[in-house]
Amino acid sequence: MLEPQSTALFIGLMLVFAALTWWMLTARPLVFRVLAACLAFLPAMAFGVLAVNKYYGYYQTWGAAINDFTNQGAKAGAGVPDTDLTARRGHGTLNGSKSYLRQAQQQGYPIRLTVTGARSHLTRVVYVYLPPQYFQPAYSGYRFPVIELIHGQPGEPQDWINVVGVTTMLGQLMARHLARPVVLVMPSANGARRISLQCLNQVHGPQDLTYLAEDLPDRISHLLRVQPPGPAWGVAGYSEGGFCAANMALRFRHRYGFAGVLSGYFKPADNQLVRPLRQVSPFGGSTRLRLENTPLYALPRLPGSAVIPRFWLGAGADNPVDVASVQAFWRELAPRQPQVPLVLTRDGGHDMLTWRAEVPLMLRWMTPLLAQAARQEAAAQAKAAQAKAAQAKAARSKAAHAQAHGRKRAYRHAHKPVVTGISQTPTAGSPLPAGGRPAGPG
Repeated sequence: MLEPQSTALFIGLMLVFAALTWWMLTARPLVFRVLAACLAFLPAMAFGVLAVNKYYGYYQTWGAAINDFTNQGAKAGAGVPDTDLTARRGHGTLNGSKSYLRQAQQQGYPIRLTVTGARSHLTRVVYVYLPPQYFQPAYSGYRFPVIELIHGQPGEPQDWINVVGVTTMLGQLMARHLARPVVLVMPSANGARRISLQCLNQVHGPQDLTYLAEDLPDRISHLLRVQPPGPAWGVAGYSEGGFCAANMALRFRHRYGFAGVLSGYFKPADNQLVRPLRQVSPFGGSTRLRLENTPLYALPRLPGSAVIPRFWLGAGADNPVDVASVQAFWRELAPRQPQVPLVLTRDGGHDMLTWRAEVPLMLRWMTPLLAQAARQEAAAQAKAAQAKAAQAKAARSKAAHAQAHGRKRAYRHAHKPVVTGISQTPTAGSPLPAGGRPAGPG
């Protein structure tokens, strides 16, 4: 099939352009020559657009391009409507019916949510992919680990599904037992295409970092059967999303156990805002805030005892800027994590082709570790629940004992003999106390 990046399509466009050009040069009537020139413009324009698409490795299928341009994304691909999880409908069905349950048990279930942050007060679209195991009876009591995926700029969250193909990759890897089931959370990192916030809290502006690292994980763990933020959560991203992943992981070390950085950078740039379109510093001139959000600066200055998420790093080998950046960060990580994976993709650049090659490798590395962390968290949670139950039982026993003791004391008090003071006067013939004097005051 002639997909957007197929060689046959490019050859066909060149042949059409050549035929129309020949017609334009050989036609005698002026009207036909003008018509041929106008028609020749169409394959030439299409060739240019498709060449750019092929260079950056963006759309591989027409379906992905149509979904992206119509802004349908994952919802269009799976035929799944927007989902309101706050209604708490039937278990395992999400939409209140069983119409998608069989499909979900085989292919997984992508949903589109609208999530408002309690702290940041931002409202964003969030795509979530639930793996097939989420709906299978054997996993009914399992709380799944999560990977939060951050897209690049320009970009949208559904690019992870339509362009990168992460849900298909995960399904194929799980079928080959090379990956473990995880829930994928894909938020809109910037809120709009022309905005670039770099997952940072803009001074006097959107609190993007708070939304992505605090509000969203808390809300997702409340709505879905997943682990709470912590060791069983990962964060990953490409390009600007790679910077987001590195910075979020270091700024919120207790909320993420793993981080994947694909062609990311490690020093923040200016943000881009709209109305009007302009470049601004995220930090309002604060050197302290800039350094706190610069992973290359912040990492070596953490205490030696600080626990940080485990990192996976990747970049295209043919992009010297990305390679130099990731190697610098890799060297800073080495004293804390000597075995950090660093993948330099051969012939790779700063493009979707590189990231499509690297995402499966990252999933193969991260998902088994997340599954292990989820088991450890579940065991710790069960132990804590048992300890809490034991404490509650001891408290109830102590309260019952105290109540029984109180009732016993009350009973004894109620049945204790009453002794009243009586003054007795000796009568004739009665013996006198020692000393020969009658008892009484005297």
